[in-house]
Amino acid sequence: MDTYETLLLGVNGGVARLTLNRPEARNAISRRMADELTEALQALRAREDVRVLVLHGAGEHFCAGGDVKGMGEAGPRGAPEARAGMARYRHMTEALHGFDRPVIAAVDGVAYGAGFSLLLLADLVLLSARARLCMVFGRVGLVPDCGALHTLPRVVGLQRAKELVFSAREVHATEALALGLAMEVLPAQTLLDRAMALAAALREASPLALSLAKRALNRSFDQDLAGLLDTEADAQALALCSEAHAEAVRRFVHKAPARFAWPD
Repeated sequence: MDTYETLLLGVNGGVARLTLNRPEARNAISRRMADELTEALQALRAREDVRVLVLHGAGEHFCAGGDVKGMGEAGPRGAPEARAGMARYRHMTEALHGFDRPVIAAVDGVAYGAGFSLLLLADLVLLSARARLCMVFGRVGLVPDCGALHTLPRVVGLQRAKELVFSAREVHATEALALGLAMEVLPAQTLLDRAMALAAALREASPLALSLAKRALNRSFDQDLAGLLDTEADAQALALCSEAHAEAVRRFVHKAPARFAWPD
């Protein structure tokens, strides 16, 4: 297990488990955590044995957002200095958004501010029944960051995104599910087990096909149909030539069980 000050990271059987580990601060993202998240994600991406990433928080919360206490201790800054300071959060956002394997977020308790932004960067989001999401930025005179201005309207639509940002209201798990912010809502005690079961299933899928599909889907709102058809043709050409596809065809022809099956 790699050692970080604000994270726990372990890899077992192709599944990486990355834990935000500041439970005393409800896993708020400090500058150190942002830097360590970037470092950890880059290290995991360089490992061929990592097939899936599960992201969650230590204790009873996912992430309370940015470290407001740390912001206060930093003292007054001018706009150029503040903008330069945002670079570390951009690096963190790009590292998570660009992670080329499935990312499952298991979200318990609060996901406020940048914590909400983090779950929007995941591919699959599981919530506990007691989860609470909030674009809390407006309460402290800030605008959404860590990519939420890009990701939130793509998930819930532009008008609803504006409402969630302008109101800075709390969204409970059942509403988050209805809005498409989550795939499933589960009891808190089974949340991580379900995330790990999905990760174990995805581990058996073609890593090339998953990576190509994720990359294309992440670009789908920024391309017209012609561009996407070109992307599709390029990706499928690679997938059709892969050993994973050849093995799946062999299993189908010989009526052998498929390696990949989605868990009920």
